[in-house]
Amino acid sequence: MGAGSSTEAEREPLLVPSYVETNTNPVNSRVYGRRWLVLTLFSLLALMQGMVWNFWGPIQNSAAHAYGFTKSDIAILVLWGPAGFLPWLLFMWLMDKKGLRASLLLSTLFMVLGAALRSIPLTGQPLRRWLIHGGQLLNGLAGPTMMSAGPYLSTTWFAPDQRATATAVASLFSYLGGAASFIVGPLIVPAPNDTQALTTISAAVSDIFIRDRIQLVMYAELAAIAVLFGAVLLYFPARPPMPPSVAAASQRLSYRSSICRLLSNLRFLMIALAYAVPTGVIAGWSGVLDMVLTPAKVSQVDAGWIGFWSTVGGCVFGVAMARFADSIRGMLKLILVLMLAGASLASTWFTLTCLSSYTHLPSTSAILYTSCILVGIFINSSVPIFFELFIETVYPVPEGITCGVVTFLGNLVTGLLLFFLTFYCKDVSWLNWCLTGSCLFSLVLILFFRESYDRLYLDVFVSV
Repeated sequence: MGAGSSTEAEREPLLVPSYVETNTNPVNSRVYGRRWLVLTLFSLLALMQGMVWNFWGPIQNSAAHAYGFTKSDIAILVLWGPAGFLPWLLFMWLMDKKGLRASLLLSTLFMVLGAALRSIPLTGQPLRRWLIHGGQLLNGLAGPTMMSAGPYLSTTWFAPDQRATATAVASLFSYLGGAASFIVGPLIVPAPNDTQALTTISAAVSDIFIRDRIQLVMYAELAAIAVLFGAVLLYFPARPPMPPSVAAASQRLSYRSSICRLLSNLRFLMIALAYAVPTGVIAGWSGVLDMVLTPAKVSQVDAGWIGFWSTVGGCVFGVAMARFADSIRGMLKLILVLMLAGASLASTWFTLTCLSSYTHLPSTSAILYTSCILVGIFINSSVPIFFELFIETVYPVPEGITCGVVTFLGNLVTGLLLFFLTFYCKDVSWLNWCLTGSCLFSLVLILFFRESYDRLYLDVFVSV
């Protein structure tokens, strides 16, 4: 429906693939039941990586009492996630040359080391803070694989009519981990009671109790990551014995050629910006959501529930839309336009509501909750649809390299946002305007984007 055709230069590797020259040797394809186990292990690891990354933002008030963290410290702890994307080329190269198993094992090892490092129960506060920062950075180094390998996994293991759904599950579980931290942290770690006149002794006891509860959560996360690392070490094949589709078996561009093709493709750069700007802004915005909602007199627990439902709603809606895209193909652009239009309206509503003293709009808890949750639902659910459209646009560039580039750009936007937050952390209302502007910017780019479906063409027509 309205899908434009790509240029001859863009379709050249597809129109003259190596396997067409030898029609006597057709590609045999098969799907395996073990693909669900592979998807489950990967998704659970992405879940834990997201939980560890977003651990400190939802309990910023408690962390300030337990470890003396300031708002700038919390912003830096969240910033270590995007900073972990700096060596993303290494992980993409490893995935392209050795398969997903090698890249996943290295990433999981970083997660285990990071979780262990920040869980060391030292009494000296300065050294303990350095260990916590180091652990967050090591966990961030697992981000390139956990956040960008979903489409590679779905193409390697799943049939064409299940690819978008598998991409949605693998890609959104990292966001689901961030949502879980909104609940686990505030429910287990008590918020400090600053309204009571506490004595020095009672305040010290309260801080020790908060610190013990934080330590309990970190121990639990370390145990879960260690168990998953053992499971991946025992069983996680790099690829199935036989490919599930013609596209999975087709010849791809080399690593260097892929990077050059992506950087010279204006259509890809256009849609990459449309993805990176809103998803990068909302990642940084949700990482300090408690800080954003504090001026609106929203408690730490309530802010956690808002972040939880906005992300969970986005994951559920994203899987549903991916399933719809699997059943009715060639409509990815239309789906994205509707999602981004909804995100633009919801973010504008939320921003103006937070400025009710100037706009005189009604500002109730229900309105804040609804508008904030809708923003998360529309933006987070667009991630797997974007991934599928990336791959269709630049095929035959390998999926891991394509999604590695765009997730790096998204985390670059997040990093820049959090970097500025470390300097401008007293009044954070500018974050809401950044969110609204990013949604409108992305919507305009998608409206002018000319879509094409080269991989779908191969599976549907060439295979027949």
